[in-house]
Amino acid sequence: MDATLGNTLRTTLRTTLLSGLHDGSIVPYLGPGALADVAHKKKGVQMPATSEQLILAMNGGRPMAAKLMYEFSRAAMNVELKRGRTAVTRFLHDTYADREWSRASLHDWLQSIRPPYVIDINRDTQLLDSYAGSPHTLILGCARIAGTSYRFKLYRHDGTVYAPILPDEADPRLPVLFKPMGCPRPHPSYIGSDADYVDYITELMGGFAVPPFVKALRREKRYLLLGMRLNRDTERMVLSDLIHGAGSPAGWAMIADPTVKERRFLERIGIALIEDSWLALLQAETLT
Repeated sequence: MDATLGNTLRTTLRTTLLSGLHDGSIVPYLGPGALADVAHKKKGVQMPATSEQLILAMNGGRPMAAKLMYEFSRAAMNVELKRGRTAVTRFLHDTYADREWSRASLHDWLQSIRPPYVIDINRDTQLLDSYAGSPHTLILGCARIAGTSYRFKLYRHDGTVYAPILPDEADPRLPVLFKPMGCPRPHPSYIGSDADYVDYITELMGGFAVPPFVKALRREKRYLLLGMRLNRDTERMVLSDLIHGAGSPAGWAMIADPTVKERRFLERIGIALIEDSWLALLQAETLT
């Protein structure tokens, strides 16, 4: 079957995706492209989200060596080795704790739907802002912490403030916001360098980076990849483990110009390719 959004498939697939997002059977999985239209209100610069954008922002707008430009985690590891882990953490926090960023159109659109479970691999806070007025559960990824084998920090939002909770205290009825790469709020936590990713992915594969209640919640879910490119091994490995136990098909990925590598990977993990931008979905009529 043609996996593109076209002809008679367009309306049918849009309806399937929108219905699933509303009822929670389809989980939005947000990548860097979700922030493509976000700019700083005063400086006018685009919010760094892709590997290249992050590397340039971290290095004062200057490219780094070619082998470091390949992926942000590799460049961040280089900075960490030279200036310490706090240098990377400080850069990420200064970037994403800034309140002067404009809203992403994709986040505004998702806010109108309020999916009950969202995975967002970006490190910004727009997803949190979308749910700020209602109770929800927040999961932040973390790495290289002592005293526990867990690689997540868990918080309950009561509609006003966040409070840390233990996994068995989570209310499974509340919406779940999963930020595996972390974010500035309510307490900064980031996955940035190669060392962070090695630790996080190792524990993710061992089952220690996903709370037990989420393991139950995600059974037979399907996923909609929005703003995700899949040419980097770290993001592919994180995705593969976070969607463990998915339904069949495992979901859909909206990629306008997929590479051969992306096609093969998606086929291997059972995610159907939609050769169109996620903007096509935003233009669909809102379901009532």
